[in-house]
Amino acid sequence: MRYLTAGESHGPQLTTILEGVPSGLALTAEQVNVELARRQKGHGRGRRMQIEKDEVNILSGVRHGYTLGSPITLTVENNDWKHWTGIMGIEPISKEEQDEVKRKITRPRPGHADLNGAIKYGHRDMRNVLERSSARETTVRVAAGAVAKELLKELGIKVAGHVVEIGGIKAEVNEINSLEHLQEVTEASPVRCYDSKVEQQMMDLIDTTKKNGDSIGGVVEVIVDGVPPGIGSYVHYDRKLDAKIASSIMSINAFKGVEFGIGFQAASRPGSEVHDEIAWSENRGYYRLTNNLGGFEGGMTTGMPIVVRGVMKPIPTLYKPLKSVDIDTKEVFEASIERSDSCAVPAASVVAEAVVAWEIATALMEQLSGDSMELLKENIQRLREHAQQF
Repeated sequence: MRYLTAGESHGPQLTTILEGVPSGLALTAEQVNVELARRQKGHGRGRRMQIEKDEVNILSGVRHGYTLGSPITLTVENNDWKHWTGIMGIEPISKEEQDEVKRKITRPRPGHADLNGAIKYGHRDMRNVLERSSARETTVRVAAGAVAKELLKELGIKVAGHVVEIGGIKAEVNEINSLEHLQEVTEASPVRCYDSKVEQQMMDLIDTTKKNGDSIGGVVEVIVDGVPPGIGSYVHYDRKLDAKIASSIMSINAFKGVEFGIGFQAASRPGSEVHDEIAWSENRGYYRLTNNLGGFEGGMTTGMPIVVRGVMKPIPTLYKPLKSVDIDTKEVFEASIERSDSCAVPAASVVAEAVVAWEIATALMEQLSGDSMELLKENIQRLREHAQQF
């Protein structure tokens, strides 16, 4: 499976086309809209979330509530477009209109794609860069992930994400009863945190940071349960599933680090405290006594829950802007301010769920060769039986 996204932050709409989704998957706009609404929540979000109420339009690939196996087109309209039709219009404008209409941006913001993108594509107006590099694009990535999550659900695979750290305040998550319970608790939390003891501290820090004109980042965790062992491959570097998931996490706007299981803690522990001992029982087949490696060995799933974390840097759009240099005059200025969040970590956990779900669904489709949901279910059942009886 694969997908492409298109659209600008203040353009008419965002679009994604999904290819390779099997036929026979039950899919409605309501299922996708649940995930889109989750992305818009979270303490610390900016005014854009008050303007937009993201809802998907399914334009192809689905008939009477079921996928056809043909490309699926999903679109989300930008309600704010009506205020930007002149600035972001498609048709050419005269030279006389340019100064009045274009709101040209020549001052790159530190931490954004503005300057690098302008140099790469030769844009003297950096709005051409920031409109596409905006995290608004993750709207339709979440829509694509919603489809993948529905596919995984049909295969008995559960996906849940949550926030484990904001601005240095860390949640204590010693034991999770079930992913359903994790999701129930975190959906009720304004910061999508499982640890109620630090929830208010996180919110207070976000509020204080916003008052100071600053921003903060954090760490999100995604857990996937029910993936059979052997998905991925040790044979080639580009078939390792943990590498693909790591790449997808790093592709999310503002993410700067990724780890599986105990991750970077492994550097300070002896091997005896890192590697997961193997056990066997008639009911479970092979399993690990611990899950320090986060469900992966040799680029393949072990059958244990996949546990992956991503580090999100503070959003670089600040209300006390950093210094920058005008690309036309080369004079020093304070970077321009665009509407932004003070903390988007809770929303980012939803995006992380989406991209991880897509990579796992894609790997299953590649390995199990199911063009229909019926065939895919048969193939994954055979794989589970093979692992159980091996």
